[in-house]
Amino acid sequence: MQLIRLLPGETPRQPEPGGAVVTIGNFDGVHRGHRAVIRQAAEQAEAMRLPLVVVIFEPLPREFFAERHDVPPVARLTRLRERFHAFEALGVVDRLVLMPFNARLAGMSAPSFVEELLVRALGARHVVIGDDFRFGAKRAGDFTLLESMGPRLGFGVERAVTVTLDGERVSSTRVRAALETRDVVLAARLLGHPFFLCGRVMHGDKRGRELGFPTANIALRRRLSPLRGVFLVRVNGIEDGPRYGVANIGTRPTVDGGVARLEVFLLDFDADIYGQLVQVEFLDAIRDERRFDSLDALVEQIDLDVEEARRRIQAHPPERPWPVDAGEIS
Repeated sequence: MQLIRLLPGETPRQPEPGGAVVTIGNFDGVHRGHRAVIRQAAEQAEAMRLPLVVVIFEPLPREFFAERHDVPPVARLTRLRERFHAFEALGVVDRLVLMPFNARLAGMSAPSFVEELLVRALGARHVVIGDDFRFGAKRAGDFTLLESMGPRLGFGVERAVTVTLDGERVSSTRVRAALETRDVVLAARLLGHPFFLCGRVMHGDKRGRELGFPTANIALRRRLSPLRGVFLVRVNGIEDGPRYGVANIGTRPTVDGGVARLEVFLLDFDADIYGQLVQVEFLDAIRDERRFDSLDALVEQIDLDVEEARRRIQAHPPERPWPVDAGEIS
C-alpha cells in the first residue's frame, strides 16, 4: 500500500491512469463498519480492475473546527500511524491519500469538492461512501449530491452497507461513548479487536517504584484520551510478549493531579524496556480513577487491583503478537 501525503493546498499531481475506485472518510478507529466499507469498495475495484484509493484527513475535521470555533474537541481513537497500519493490514488498499484538512478544504463547496478532488485529482470512476459521510462547506455534500453529479462527470456511486451491533449502527461516536463509560468490552465488539493505545516507554518520576509497583510510562502523544480509570491490559511489543498488566490512565489525583498519562504495571515482569514502542490493549475495566487519603491507602488499593486483574486474565487469552516494526508515521 502506497501512502500519498499531500502538503497543505496540494492535490495529487495526476489522477490514477484509467481511474480508480475511491472511498473517503475520517475512518477514526477503522472499526467494523469502516472495514465493511473498505471491503465493499475493494470488491468493486476488483470487478472494475481499478486500484482502490482511500482518502483520509489530518487533522480530523472536528479537531480543526474545535480549534477555531466553539466546538467540543473529540477524543481520537487512532493516530495516523495506527490508521495507516490498520489499512495496510487489510491487504486490499492500493493508495492511502492523506489530505490536510485546512481552511481551504473546509470552505470548498460540495460541488467543487467532487469536481476538483474526486474527479480531477483522484480520477474517481466509482465512489463508495458511508451513510453518514458529509463533505464540502457546511457539510452540504452527501450521497444524493454524488449520485446527481456522477452521470455528468463519469463516475458511479454506491452507498456502503450499514453495519449494526445489537440493533444499533457501528460508528466511531458509539465507540467513544463506550470508552467514556469504561465499557472496553463493548468497544472491542464494535472495533473488532480490543481498543489500544500505542507509544514509547519513557522515563517517569519513579513514583510507582517507590510504592512497590514499578510502572512503564507510555507517551500518549494525543490531546485527549477517551479513557480514564484502571484496567486489565495486554501489552504487545516487548520480549516474550504479550504481557498482562494493570494500567492506570488519568491524572493520578492522589499523587499530583497533573496532566493525563498512561502507566502500566506489568505482572511478573522486571526488565528494562525504556524506549521501546508498545501497544497497550484494554481488556477489562477494574475501577474508576479516584483520590485516596494517603499513599498507604493507594498501595492497598493497587494490591486489590492486581489481584482482581489476575482473576480476569483467563477470560482474555493471548492473541497473535503485534507487529512492532511500525515505522514513524505520526
